[in-house]
Amino acid sequence: MLFDLPDHQTLYAALLARDTRFDGQAFVCVSSTGVFCRLTCPARKPKAENCTFFATIGECIETGYRACKRCHPLQAAALADPTIAALLHALDERPDLRWSEEHVVQLGYDLSTVRRSFKRQFGMTFLEMARQRRLREGFETLAIGGKVITAQHEASFESASAFRAAFARLLGCAPADLRADRLLRATWIPTPLGDMIAVGSRSHLHLLEFVDRKGLPAELARLQTASKEGIGIGTLPPSEQAAAELADYFSARSGHFQTPLALAGSTFTQQVWDALREIPAGETRSYSEIARQVGRPSAVRAVARANSANQIALMIPCHRVIGADGTLTGYGGGLWRKQRLIEIERQLKTSKKETFA
Repeated sequence: MLFDLPDHQTLYAALLARDTRFDGQAFVCVSSTGVFCRLTCPARKPKAENCTFFATIGECIETGYRACKRCHPLQAAALADPTIAALLHALDERPDLRWSEEHVVQLGYDLSTVRRSFKRQFGMTFLEMARQRRLREGFETLAIGGKVITAQHEASFESASAFRAAFARLLGCAPADLRADRLLRATWIPTPLGDMIAVGSRSHLHLLEFVDRKGLPAELARLQTASKEGIGIGTLPPSEQAAAELADYFSARSGHFQTPLALAGSTFTQQVWDALREIPAGETRSYSEIARQVGRPSAVRAVARANSANQIALMIPCHRVIGADGTLTGYGGGLWRKQRLIEIERQLKTSKKETFA
């Protein structure tokens, strides 16, 4: 199910305050203009009596409303910002460029505005994102057997120490530590919502996380310790399968994942993860609903801890768990990404209905 919308007064107050907690979870249809908007829309606020609230974009369209041209509710919130969209396009065009503040200014943008916008939407600055993109180039060079010095140059780092330090901050280890002959191997998977790191053995996927997740180095360190010989680099069948399934997921062709997963957790934690995997794509549940489902109705906080302990993003869909009042709650991959994942899955659910109609 989708969450029950709060009352009209609560949602109208959220609209006036441009409350981001409901972004992507509720939409307002304005009878005086015939458009529907995000609750964070910067346009002049309508009167309360002209507002009707719905949980999905589909309901707004079915009721006869058209998308607002100010807040672009059909797009991810981040891409609705023209500055962000333009800079992401520039980054795609020049992934090898060692982006600096000077480059941003030369493109005509205010540094403080860019910094605030990217931090709000992505949890990192534009320059941090650009550096992460360059690290991908270095990682992929190592994955095909390239030397560390070659990887450093491919990543456009002038200093070997700076390359090692950046690599260590991201993955928790030096680039030379990632060898190709280990039982567990890491691979880099680009997605439309940011790059991911996958760690797999020959039989199972052990980790799948967005590279900007703050807890990623600690998760990798735990795998390093558990594997005894450490983590290597390169693709194995489970990681290849995961990459193919993610491509189908983000293109809205399939919401099913069949990659074999290696799950390490207590009995209760694994019960929570099983419950998460039972939530259909396009639907959400609250923490209290999950607690009731696993037979521990008072263990809401324990469910939240099990949710945050998940280290296989998307395939164990912890992003489908929201607050009891319908607000987006904490997500290691960032609330902007959680919102977009829910939107993608609702579109997937809608396309499925149309296919079988």
